[in-house]
Amino acid sequence: MLSAPFSPPAMHIPDGFLSVLVAAALWVATIIVVARALRRASADLGERQVPMMGVLAAAIFAGQMLNFPVAGGTSGHLLGAALATILMGPWAAVIIMTCVIGVQGLIFQDGGLLAMGANIFNMGIVGVAVTHFVYRSARALAGRRPWGIFLGGFLSAWLGVILSALITALELAVSGTAPANLAIPAMGSVHILIGLGEGLITLGALAFLYFTRPDLLKIGEAKPAGRAAWVAGLVIAILIAIASPLASSFPDGLEWVAQQQGFLTNAQNAPYQVIPDYVFPGVENQALATIIAGVVGVLTVFGVALGIAYMRRKQGDANLMQT
Repeated sequence: MLSAPFSPPAMHIPDGFLSVLVAAALWVATIIVVARALRRASADLGERQVPMMGVLAAAIFAGQMLNFPVAGGTSGHLLGAALATILMGPWAAVIIMTCVIGVQGLIFQDGGLLAMGANIFNMGIVGVAVTHFVYRSARALAGRRPWGIFLGGFLSAWLGVILSALITALELAVSGTAPANLAIPAMGSVHILIGLGEGLITLGALAFLYFTRPDLLKIGEAKPAGRAAWVAGLVIAILIAIASPLASSFPDGLEWVAQQQGFLTNAQNAPYQVIPDYVFPGVENQALATIIAGVVGVLTVFGVALGIAYMRRKQGDANLMQT
């Protein structure tokens, strides 16, 4: 599963790594949690959250394309669950992560269709749950002191990556793909380093928001984000996508472990291709093809998340009118 030049490496579990039984069980668990998130979002989404969901989903998609190098010839990428949870709350964050991972799997063939439930569960549910617990705990300990925002943000992002990786390792072991005594230490060790990058990115984003839009961190009274704010956020996501050819070409943590443990050949190709490997078909220049693919992905994820948010908001308004 080699990556094309200038394109970010595949990031998610492909089909073939998990047994059918494990993948099916995780699909069931994921559907239950996502359905709950959709119901809760109907009541929780306010005026500012609707466009914010689209912008955050687009930014997380773009950020995930920028793999950064990690020691040992591997790379990591932004998970994004921590930022989504801190800014939007856990239920909206689950929807955001589902939109991102769903588009990555369906359009970019990043992650298998059967394994998509596992990818959403590991990154979009476990990552969100860890952040929600750790961040709330840090804020409760800190009170109104700002160190709770920054420490809580860093720790929740770091631990979210580690726990998601360990859950993945356990799934591989239960599937019989790799023994637990090898998969768990391998996945844990490399993702401790990747999680540090996630923590630092999250810390930087929170620091920027603290000094520019503290209301988004729920410090004081939150104000609705105007059109200029979310348009600017979408433009930033597009600019990040344009920088995607700068991504590290080293294998990501899971792919590196699969190479080391000898189960990379288990990966199965997708039954169809739309924009595989984040390279837009028909464009000879690989860097340009990656940029176009990234921009298409950003706009697609933005539209999907925004559409779901508007539908759930209208459903929530309708429910209020009936009561």
